[in-house]
Amino acid sequence: AQQLTPIFELKFSDNSYGFRPNRNAHQAIKKTRQYINEGYTWVVDIDLEKYFDTVNHDKLMSLVAREVKDKRVLKLIRAYLNSGVMINGVIVETDKGCPQGGPLSPLLSNIMLDVLDKELEERNHKFCRYADDNQLYVKSRKAAERVMKSITIFIEDKLKLKVNKRKSAIGRPWERKFLGFSFYTKQEEIRVRIHPRSIERVKEKIRFITSRSNAWSMEFRYLKLRQLIIGWVSYFRLADIKTKCQELDEWTRRRIRMCYWKQWKKIKTRHDNLIKL
Repeated sequence: AQQLTPIFELKFSDNSYGFRPNRNAHQAIKKTRQYINEGYTWVVDIDLEKYFDTVNHDKLMSLVAREVKDKRVLKLIRAYLNSGVMINGVIVETDKGCPQGGPLSPLLSNIMLDVLDKELEERNHKFCRYADDNQLYVKSRKAAERVMKSITIFIEDKLKLKVNKRKSAIGRPWERKFLGFSFYTKQEEIRVRIHPRSIERVKEKIRFITSRSNAWSMEFRYLKLRQLIIGWVSYFRLADIKTKCQELDEWTRRRIRMCYWKQWKKIKTRHDNLIKL
């Protein structure tokens, strides 16, 4: 991957932000916000169905071969693809799919979807793509419906990928989720917020760490909570998070108190420890 990345990196779209050097989700969200502030207030949210399981090997290899001429390297990449994909927990050899989690997979994913990026640029669309998360921005619902139809045809006919019709949707930016974020309007300006589903997800993780069914020590729980919350706040710091962080902090403290209460089983122990508090 280290040797192949420089070959393709220069050719990749500026609107692609996932798994690339010096690019990240925050840059994608800032670009999205810019589009919305410019009046592109309708979102075409395209979801690719089981993307890593459905990549066509022949199509992908033809794209790789445009830039890589060494047949030994091409043979190695083909062998990597043929190593199989995991289906229902079992590795199966297929002529489709890309090994998820493999070192080459993110680069190969970007090589495949760069064809889509180039098509969108050719049509002068405003868009942001992070790996297989892709959103386009237009100025009206009618335009959004037209774009959804035409891009779905392109993806399925040209790239041989499947668009998930159930999850793909048209909507307003403040109704949709992108990379865990969403948007809202404050004083006629578009601002970034955490999507409610992202808050629920971190709560699920906190529930697990503070679950009374876990026989973990409080020290270990604190360590896991600290790691989780520091990472979460670091990722979502781009959003307006002060109020949400305060609410999450209060909620987490209640969960921790519950853990202590569970540990202090005897009435006398609870009494003595409450006095210490």
